Amino acid sequence: MSKAPVRVVVTGGAGQIAYSLLPTLAGGSVFGADQPVVLVLLDIAPALEFMKGIMMELEDLACPLLAGIVGTADADEAFTDADYAIFLGAFPRKEGMERKDVMSKNVGIFNAQGSALAKAKSTVRAVVVGNPANTNAAILAKAAGIAPTQISALTRLDHNRATYMVAAKCGASCGDVEGVYIWGNHSSTQYPDVSHCKVKGAAPALDAEWKSATFEPTVQKRGAAVIAARKASSAASAAKAVCDHMRDWALGAPKPVSMGVWSDGNPYGVPEGLYYSFPVKLTGGGSYEIVGGLAIDDHSRKMMDASAAELVDELALANSLIK
Repeated sequence: MSKAPVRVVVTGGAGQIAYSLLPTLAGGSVFGADQPVVLVLLDIAPALEFMKGIMMELEDLACPLLAGIVGTADADEAFTDADYAIFLGAFPRKEGMERKDVMSKNVGIFNAQGSALAKAKSTVRAVVVGNPANTNAAILAKAAGIAPTQISALTRLDHNRATYMVAAKCGASCGDVEGVYIWGNHSSTQYPDVSHCKVKGAAPALDAEWKSATFEPTVQKRGAAVIAARKASSAASAAKAVCDHMRDWALGAPKPVSMGVWSDGNPYGVPEGLYYSFPVKLTGGGSYEIVGGLAIDDHSRKMMDASAAELVDELALANSLIK
């Protein structure tokens, strides 16, 4: 190993998404084919025994780039000197819980983990996956006291879902599709936008009825549909989306993709301080630039504003709970 290893923290390290995610992180396709990694798995104390089995399996993969594995329930230990952090763990909404109840739980989790994230390297990059991902990212950024541009929220799963639907509709492969974007919250108010889409370099013929009656609601409600079908939330597809997100953020991407990032001075009128999904250009090294100059029609404006309004309400609730 000619390079020094990067330290990658995964919260919820004993969970089902982590189980699908960790082999790819260890294999070299995310941070580079010559980049060693140390995987740090963080979870609650009762999960540590189960985590031992996951760690044994990681050892048994015999990945040449896996430079070490740590399993812990101590957030300070986990985040010290971290280069990257993937926040899978969050408190899920359970039957009978009010919105305020689940937000209160997550405020506590991400406030505490944000304080621990402050012990990471000054260049750390973090992605929040656990829902409500966008607002959890805002809580995390505030508690960590680092630049808000170092934290992001995952909307790549929605982006991938939308890309596949367009490819299938046009009889093309996903690699032929570009310009499909997710705006707003990782929730049912998100806006999957195909108004800038190209397939094999040309604008596809996507009829308005398909977009409004099939495409948009399918992408918006896909997570719930997966849960209804398999009695569990997305795991393999979520893990793939995390890998796509982190690979492109670290190494760069050839075309713009969707990413939940901090809103400040953006060209689309989204309120400052929100973590909102935009189309972004990724040039590598943990940097990004919101794509500007996209024409926004009346339908898009309505959908984008509705998702922003939901995020404003969520963040106000979270801040009230912190106070």
